[in-house]
Amino acid sequence: MSHVFDLPGELTIFSAAETRTALLAWLGGLPAEPEQPIELDAGQVLDIDGAGVQLLCAFSALMSRQDRAWRLVSPGDTLIQRCRTAGLSAWIDRHAGPAGTEALS
Repeated sequence: MSHVFDLPGELTIFSAAETRTALLAWLGGLPAEPEQPIELDAGQVLDIDGAGVQLLCAFSALMSRQDRAWRLVSPGDTLIQRCRTAGLSAWIDRHAGPAGTEALS
């Protein structure tokens, strides 16, 4: 199974619950200790609101509790700006690394 989850183009209150369900199901299919860092591909995200940012933060907290490495790949300007507006500049800087960089939990 791939260690990359493709986030949808819309990560808003209207899609957050569905995305959460799909993300948790995908995560449940991964080995307990994957060989590769888990990646969330944000390249398609064009619309994100507070619910989408909250979903990403909840995922980050889950990965931290499980001591699993992960990274957010290809975040666009909209996603980065929403995170910065929410006061998450350090968080987005830490987790939004290009593929091939060391993932942080």
